[in-house]
Amino acid sequence: MGDASQFGLLVLIVGLAGTAAVLSNRLSARLRIPAPAFFLLAAAVVAEAWPRASLPVPDVQDVVTVALAIILFDGGMHIGWRKFRSADVAIVWTGIAGTLVTGAGTAVAAHFAAGLDWRLSLLLGTAVAATDPAVVFSVFGRREIAGRTGTLLEGESGANDPVGIALLTALLASRGSAGAVTGHVIGVFSGQMLIGAAVGAAGGLALLAFMRKVPLPSEGLYSPRVLACVLAIFGLAAVARGSGFLAVFVAGIIIGDAEAPYMREIRRFHSSLASLAEITAFAMLGLTIRLTALGDPGVWVAGLVIAILLAFVIRPVLAGLVSLPVRLSPQERVFFLWTGLKGAVPILLGMTIVQSGTPGAARAYGIIFVIVGFSVTLQGGLVPALARRLRIPLRTVEPEPWSLGVRFSAEPEGMHRYQVAADSPADGTPAGELPFGEYAWLSLIVRNGALLTVTPDTVLRPADDVVILADPDHAEDLASVFNSAGGGI
Repeated sequence: MGDASQFGLLVLIVGLAGTAAVLSNRLSARLRIPAPAFFLLAAAVVAEAWPRASLPVPDVQDVVTVALAIILFDGGMHIGWRKFRSADVAIVWTGIAGTLVTGAGTAVAAHFAAGLDWRLSLLLGTAVAATDPAVVFSVFGRREIAGRTGTLLEGESGANDPVGIALLTALLASRGSAGAVTGHVIGVFSGQMLIGAAVGAAGGLALLAFMRKVPLPSEGLYSPRVLACVLAIFGLAAVARGSGFLAVFVAGIIIGDAEAPYMREIRRFHSSLASLAEITAFAMLGLTIRLTALGDPGVWVAGLVIAILLAFVIRPVLAGLVSLPVRLSPQERVFFLWTGLKGAVPILLGMTIVQSGTPGAARAYGIIFVIVGFSVTLQGGLVPALARRLRIPLRTVEPEPWSLGVRFSAEPEGMHRYQVAADSPADGTPAGELPFGEYAWLSLIVRNGALLTVTPDTVLRPADDVVILADPDHAEDLASVFNSAGGGI
């Protein structure tokens, strides 16, 4: 077979595999098993049957790192600044404190259940402590949790990944006595968090100004420009010894619900790119494992025990104590604690542990893989059923493949778009009684994809999209009507 034919065969295989991966989402919806489980298992089977499919670990780490940066940026965009403000303190608190206590609890379980030494146990606990955004976003898919709980879940899954990655990096670089290690870890970890947040905030604001002020000759260039800037923000944070993952997540939050030219197209582009990044990350990570290695009872039994303890004891108890100051109903708290799903990040961090040359790292990597498999399939598969059981408001957002819109050559002044937040002043209020007097006019209401006829008696509901005509000077007053009260935990 000639070189051209071999290349054509490779392209054919990749194309068919990609098509199968996309279609697996339909199978995922039918079987109630998150799509990442299929990607992970299918790649592991391929690696076992065809060893030549395995890829060099450093290459996998690099590709998955970029994929996770894209996923985190898209997750930040999905939250947006307005939603983030409604649960900002709670997201930061659970993202940092929850990750630390979960990692410590898992380390204790790994030491006694798997017989790992304390250093390796701490590394393993840190690797699996974070909630994975790729799995959380995949599990919810077209389903959306109304109100603050959904924002908290999405925010925690995005915030604690940078925390876990920074903490593991600091632990691997630390040596010496317990006091020296503790001081080094605190210093490195704090530096990565502060620098990452600062670069992300500055980069997000600069990117937003760039999007608004610098026009491009073609519509097709606007989305790639944002992608290039996101990668630059990630790289700048990493060069400055900060967390690039936190930087892109913060940047995504800043521009998520901002107004800029071709913003709808930019959101759709990055949402599609994040879906492709999810497939790529889990498929490549699956190629790094050997299923025969998981057959060792010292791997799968230990992994299963730790996974069960993590799901049913460690996170519910320790993260539950951390979440006590957060304003949640008992049902919401149970749902939040169960949805601490593991995914690509623990496997990536497990690879980092192996690359560090730590004794026993290969066995720890297999245990991490078992923990992730348990979390993705069992925990992730039970999320919709648990939501129904706890009566968590989980609505399905049906796709809207057809659109009808109006384009403007310049930013329209006086037209404002908001989404009604639960517990906001507009929630449950008739349109004629909205508290903004005569300086604004409610023009459109879109509910569940349908356009409503606006009358003074039309009662607004959470998740309604509204278009308001008003003077630009009143934008902040309008936002306070439709957004829930922020701040507080």
